[in-house]
Amino acid sequence: MNQSRPQLFGMLAGLFLAVGLVCSAMLGTSAWVKIKNSQFVTVKGSVQKNIESDLAIWSGSFLAEAETLLAAQHKIQANHALVAKFLGDSGITNFTFGPINIEEMKATQKNAEGWMQQRTTGYRLSQFVSVESADVDRLDRLDSTPLVEQGVIFTVASPQFIYTRAGEAKIEMLAAATKDARARAEQIALQGGRAIARLNSADQGIFQITPQHSVATSWQGENDTAARQKTITAVVTASFLLK
Repeated sequence: MNQSRPQLFGMLAGLFLAVGLVCSAMLGTSAWVKIKNSQFVTVKGSVQKNIESDLAIWSGSFLAEAETLLAAQHKIQANHALVAKFLGDSGITNFTFGPINIEEMKATQKNAEGWMQQRTTGYRLSQFVSVESADVDRLDRLDSTPLVEQGVIFTVASPQFIYTRAGEAKIEMLAAATKDARARAEQIALQGGRAIARLNSADQGIFQITPQHSVATSWQGENDTAARQKTITAVVTASFLLK
């Protein structure tokens, strides 16, 4: 009795394996039969292209504080001149200053009657500066440390890197993605004993600009501005008439 159990288990294992292979074959055959009996085949095609950003945007802001508005204005004007000189010395001649923002600094204290009230203790003025340039290397290397060493309270934002020819690349890549879809469709049709007659319809899928080697995706598409080196991905869903 004990010797028959291994034989029984072996028979059952063999039976399950045989059933699995038969089911797998049936599914594969069913897929090809469906293509064989269909008039259309629909596939996704995709293509990728690595690119280098050709425009950089560098920006920052600086501020000045003083007890009176006039003194704060004098300070912000002096800082404005230092920032302009710093950019000029860095080889940048095209930059833009934003309007000066004025903020009252307040403190809460008791008045003569013992009530808490706010009073103005000074003024904080801030101003924004930005640079756009095709000299991506220069802006990528730009370091505001000399301004801080001169006493300017300067805050730098992360630079943005843009690929300005994305529109041109999109047209080229959608055509390539459609070509890729056709190649895929031809392979599928061949396995079903059919051939591709012509393109019936094509729908643009996601068009993404992501950092190189990134796996980020979005149904809305990505448009990365943080990385200099990027990858453009175009996807097309195409339907082909079979013959």
